[in-house]
Amino acid sequence: MSKILGFALGAGGARGVAHIGFLQAMEEEGIRPDCVAGCSMGSIVGACYCAGIPMARVREVALDLKLSRIATLNVTPLHANGLFRMTKARKLIEENLGADTTFEQLKIPFCCVATDIMSGKTIKLDKGNVTDAVIASSSIPGVFSPAVMGDMLLVDGGVLERVPVRALRSMRPRPDVIVAVDVLGNLLHRNSEPPTNLINCFLRYVDVIDTRVTQQKKMVFKRHNGLWLEPDLGNMDQYQVKNLPFAYEQGYRLGKENAGAIRELIES
Repeated sequence: MSKILGFALGAGGARGVAHIGFLQAMEEEGIRPDCVAGCSMGSIVGACYCAGIPMARVREVALDLKLSRIATLNVTPLHANGLFRMTKARKLIEENLGADTTFEQLKIPFCCVATDIMSGKTIKLDKGNVTDAVIASSSIPGVFSPAVMGDMLLVDGGVLERVPVRALRSMRPRPDVIVAVDVLGNLLHRNSEPPTNLINCFLRYVDVIDTRVTQQKKMVFKRHNGLWLEPDLGNMDQYQVKNLPFAYEQGYRLGKENAGAIRELIES
């Protein structure tokens, strides 16, 4: 009897297009997860996948992305707590996912994570409107305005948990096998150039914290029954919307190369 399989799709900005390639490879290999958790770009791709949108369609939309199609500059960024609004990104997601789609309507159980900067906690989102949740999960602090949900002020889940393994473990059905896809890897090894402005300095600061936290969690994860996978994306910048076909192909290659190992884990 096959074991219950869960995918944890991590944050990664432009590098997150690799998730689309990975899931396309899984489809071709006949490997279908029983539940999915996503963070930031992983939440957007994961939500589309769990809604039953073909990865070929998601790839088409993703490879046509430009900053002007997903972000609107805030006139008063200091008061808005972010340089950009997610208005255009929301519209694009709603055009493909549906404006009123709820978690309960998805074909595969799905959740995503965001960070509440009021409580300092990771928030698992698995109820209500899916677009609201993935927008919150993808709101990079300082870059996009936070999302307001009740008394929570939510930003990118990657601040505390860029690969949402813990959230995935708490899902129903509870996965026996977890495949974690981390498209960012070790952020400190890729960019040796010093920051040249305030934004770059802030993002570098986030990368330092992010890498340290994730490396610790990766070590703990490897003690459990699962795979931690990282596509080879070289020096691709997560904050620049370019080299997207390359990210897709590397994600696809990752899926094909590890299909046998995943199948062995769920069938053993």
